[in-house]
Amino acid sequence: MPLGDHLRELRKRLMLACAGILVGAIGGWFLYDPVLHLLQAPVAELRERGVNATLNFSQVAASFDIKLRVAAFLGLLASCPWWIYQLWAFLAPGLKRNERRWAVVVIAAGVPLFAGGVYMAWIALPNTFLLLTQFVPDGETSSALIDVTTYLKFVMQFLLIFGVAFILPLILVLLNFLGMVKGITWLKGWRWAVIIIVVLAALATPTADAVTFIMMSLPIVALYFAAVGICMLNDRRVAKKLRAAADSADVDSTH
Repeated sequence: MPLGDHLRELRKRLMLACAGILVGAIGGWFLYDPVLHLLQAPVAELRERGVNATLNFSQVAASFDIKLRVAAFLGLLASCPWWIYQLWAFLAPGLKRNERRWAVVVIAAGVPLFAGGVYMAWIALPNTFLLLTQFVPDGETSSALIDVTTYLKFVMQFLLIFGVAFILPLILVLLNFLGMVKGITWLKGWRWAVIIIVVLAALATPTADAVTFIMMSLPIVALYFAAVGICMLNDRRVAKKLRAAADSADVDSTH
């Protein structure tokens, strides 16, 4: 396919992905109140600890801005299967039939992995938030006025980074199944991979505390080694298939 056709196809898929996110955001607009209440759960836990913690709408348009942010965030989450499919639809024309079959399996796994990353982040969020605010003194004389824009940016970034990070090992598997990189190559580079994951997790973490980025990096490291294991098994399967084909060719040549 010519470069111009590739660019037009890419533009088409990006537009369709954005349209799906927009539709999800429209639905998220009407779910704003219950979702905002849910996102405030860590603040409620802080109040249960005896700290006078409240979300502060410090700007005139803050409430409208927050509603837009939450709606867009929900649209991105809800349309996850759609925009992952658009990625697949862009890649599919350049793949062979067997490559397409494996790519479908790999990309389809991206949906539960993304959801699993977001869910894990949601479980870790209350403890992370309490850890970061544990030095606020208890009692009526102390108050924690938390800017709502900063707080929700922290929460949404925290959830999305976990979700995207859980998808990254799929790239390793996809490249291997397409025959571009051997599993042994990923295995030999495991030390650099761990270092890169830890560094990127530290840079991507919304806060500067070590606990949060360790909680983020460990599952990704585990997924990396799981991906390497899948690649190694696939390489063994391909090598066995090639040996069988070679043996069959030798038998045919002797007759």
